[in-house]
Amino acid sequence: MKTHHGRRLASAISLASALALTATACGDDGSGLADGGGEGSGTGSIVFWDENGGVRTAVWNEIITDFEKANPDIDVEYVGLASTEAQSKYDTAIQGGGLPDVGGVGAAMIAGITAQDALEPLDERIADSSLKGKLNKAMLDNVKSAGGRDELYTVPISATNGVLYYRTDLFEKARLDEPRTWDDFYKAAEELTDKKKNVFGYTIRGGPGSIAQALDAMYGQSGIDSFWDSAEEKTTVNDPENVEALEKYVGLYRKATPAADLNNDFTKMVAQFDSGSIGMLNHNLGSYQDHVKALGTDKFRGIPQPELADGTRVMVSNPVSGLGLFKSSENKAAAWKFIEFAASHEANSKFGESAGLIPANQDAAEDAWLDKAEATKLGAEALFSGDTRIVQLPYYLPDWNTLSKADSEPGFQKVILGKMTAKEFLDTLAEKLNEAQAEWKRIQGE
Repeated sequence: MKTHHGRRLASAISLASALALTATACGDDGSGLADGGGEGSGTGSIVFWDENGGVRTAVWNEIITDFEKANPDIDVEYVGLASTEAQSKYDTAIQGGGLPDVGGVGAAMIAGITAQDALEPLDERIADSSLKGKLNKAMLDNVKSAGGRDELYTVPISATNGVLYYRTDLFEKARLDEPRTWDDFYKAAEELTDKKKNVFGYTIRGGPGSIAQALDAMYGQSGIDSFWDSAEEKTTVNDPENVEALEKYVGLYRKATPAADLNNDFTKMVAQFDSGSIGMLNHNLGSYQDHVKALGTDKFRGIPQPELADGTRVMVSNPVSGLGLFKSSENKAAAWKFIEFAASHEANSKFGESAGLIPANQDAAEDAWLDKAEATKLGAEALFSGDTRIVQLPYYLPDWNTLSKADSEPGFQKVILGKMTAKEFLDTLAEKLNEAQAEWKRIQGE
């Protein structure tokens, strides 16, 4: 008899119970990856770990219910993991046993998991399935690049692109054009600012998560579309054009942004934008529904990152969410059926609509619901058109998360405050990146 999905989630929140569930379902004896798993019968029970449990639980339960109706001989056990704990729980299970059959594996996690040889390559399975030719190329490139190998280790499900949100009511009042280009953006940031009334044209992210946003602004303005040089040895992050772009960007601080931006994370920025004291905000599709709830749909728009004057748009890659098949699974055939179903037109459309994210399935990206979610629709058009140049960030580097967060955020705050030059900051970051790239290439060559 099938267990109610909500009860499964409640019983699986802790790591101990999650490992107990998966050890039983996968037939794992606690020996880590010693057991290479098998195809199995294609029926029976499989375990699915959702790396964003709670936030996406409801829609995954719907998809699981639909899947089980279509496949009555397969039972899916749902385990919801907090996004902040997912990586460590995968690492613990890899070392101690108890991995799921299927797991949510975003681009930022792929390299760490594939380095431990825990994921099954999926190129052949995709080529032999109904998904062949149906998945967005930019998302496929993203997850392949993130894995650091010329193989796919996750089937992309969705993407959350960078978005420039702007208050249409404030723009209309100031008689400003939509900030389609970077020139429009800087003009609006200046003209919407009225410090005496505590109203500012933009909010810059100086707190947690600041580096990704800064990189997007840098590459978007410079037009450089590769993170590495042609030899893939030296990063372009400190290219003179990127240095100039960062100088111009941080120059907005306190001139067209609040002083409090130095420590702001996205939640504070979103609150300021929705209150009407900020004219423009860079975030991603994840906050779209928050703006709709606060403002409706007639006081703001969410558009792709600005273009250069010649119409070129360059954006840095945002981590794509996807589903991975674990090597230790004893029932890979059934697990793959679930992955294929989840990435199919109907299921992927349901997921994208619920989450407000760009679906990876090309047919799903053309469904009518996107007309009601303008920011998602425009983001999808930017990705699927092939006209947007994507700078693939090196998620495959073991040190990337540290370098792009804890190691760099304090330095970026010094740049904002004028205590460090943009060149000094980017040269320091580049040196660390080049060392990390050289070490990674050395290990790959061994």
